[in-house]
Amino acid sequence: MTRWEPGAAGRLREAAMELYAERGYDGTTVAEIADRAGVTARTFFRHFADKREVLFAGSEQLEVLMVKALSEAPADATPMAAVTAAVLSSAEFFDDIRRDYSRRRAAVIQATPELLERELIKMASLTTGLTKALRERGVEQDVAALAAETGVAVFRVAFERWLTEPDGVAFADVIRSTLKTLSGLTA
Repeated sequence: MTRWEPGAAGRLREAAMELYAERGYDGTTVAEIADRAGVTARTFFRHFADKREVLFAGSEQLEVLMVKALSEAPADATPMAAVTAAVLSSAEFFDDIRRDYSRRRAAVIQATPELLERELIKMASLTTGLTKALRERGVEQDVAALAAETGVAVFRVAFERWLTEPDGVAFADVIRSTLKTLSGLTA
């Protein structure tokens, strides 16, 4: 095993996903993930804090992307229009290349209560970030919180739908469809 092998993070993610599918999350160790990826456990810890973070690395990037899109929405945009811009921006993060990985990731998370809890924490952090960005735009706290919660709900429902859609269906299209459904519910 080489010390600074390129692509180690990607190989570690793939190795972890394979092992989680074969043995379950709880039945997999960091040492086994590292071995499968052809690196040392020390290299694993250079990239990830623990075996859970293999599944959640990138969450911060998604939140930054969405908060930035909300912040850059036109000044006269309603709170929900600004949140819609944020949710639609997430489509930049999820393309067909990430769909297979996202499907496998979702299956692992659904099978593991500890990971479900971490996923909920990730969504709560996203809601907090969007709420804060709306507050910085001068939106009242209650309205900001409701718009952010609604946006995250749209994101979650659209993401779950996207995972079940055939390859080639763009995440942005699924988001737009979910927003249309929401509009129908609130009309």
